[in-house]
Amino acid sequence: MASLFAKSLSLLHFSCAYSSYRKNKVFPCVIIQNSLLQGWRTGSFQKLNPNITHISRESKRRKTLICAVSQDAEESFKKTVEVDRLIDMLRDASPRELQQLVVENVLAFNTAFWIRLAARSDTCKSEDDKKDYEELAVSVMSIVDCLVHKTKEKIESATDVLKSILKPVVDEEEEIPWPPRDPDTLKLMEKEIIHREQEGQLDEGFLAEVSAQLRQANEDGDKPGLEAMLQKVLQLYASKVLSKRSYAQKGDEVLKAEQFLETIIKAPEEEWNKLLINGLTVGKGEISPEEFYAVVKKRIERMLIRTEGGSYEQRILSEYLNGIQSRAEEIVQVLQGRS
Repeated sequence: MASLFAKSLSLLHFSCAYSSYRKNKVFPCVIIQNSLLQGWRTGSFQKLNPNITHISRESKRRKTLICAVSQDAEESFKKTVEVDRLIDMLRDASPRELQQLVVENVLAFNTAFWIRLAARSDTCKSEDDKKDYEELAVSVMSIVDCLVHKTKEKIESATDVLKSILKPVVDEEEEIPWPPRDPDTLKLMEKEIIHREQEGQLDEGFLAEVSAQLRQANEDGDKPGLEAMLQKVLQLYASKVLSKRSYAQKGDEVLKAEQFLETIIKAPEEEWNKLLINGLTVGKGEISPEEFYAVVKKRIERMLIRTEGGSYEQRILSEYLNGIQSRAEEIVQVLQGRS
């Protein structure tokens, strides 16, 4: 997003747009000319092409062009009205309201916006009004510039947090061996995740950074260690977040299916198979697959209510819980196939 804002700023500099408008003052118009009309004079019917079919085709073609031009003009008019409405809102806003409006409409500050603002400034009858537009342009650009810097800082911060989490498993050559040569490195990484989560640093920016790096590693295909480690980071994150709330106790009663699910949520992914075999009735346990599927479904519903729709947090927690469900279904299928 930071690159998008930076690109917008370089293209949308008000003074450039304003200077360009004042210099050119060109308003596009469309003139449709037809070769059949060249040399036409009133009463000169003999100059018409006798080929009626040709005339009909040219007539249809002319109508099509006129319709296309009309649609383009209508669309352009609508966009101009929208820009004017935004400019009016910005002009009438207080300093605090102006910041909020800019944040909410940051993608609207494109080339068309700045050219329209320049045009309105140029048509002002008083110098005071022109000055108001100039000050408005400076204020809007200043706010957008702050947004750019804040976005960059957040991205850099998320990258630093991820580096600190991966540091225990990255060797001297900046490679990530998988599985780690020293099992204790995973514990160090988990400890760092817990610390960063308590500090409130595992936010949407961090999750977006991890997801982007994981997607890139998957596309490259030549860094399986990095890909596995990033997946481990997201698994540890989901485990810690979901473990914050327990639903295994209902008054004095212990809900065994909920307790069993929470045991799996807290466990490393490598231990899920063993836990499911020992806990489900198709193996050596007391929890039926139906009971287990029901509590997983209930936990997903609770999570969806407590998280923002479409957020990285919701997506990652959903994938984690669905992963547990899928693993249980695989275990059940294998064990039932043997019986």
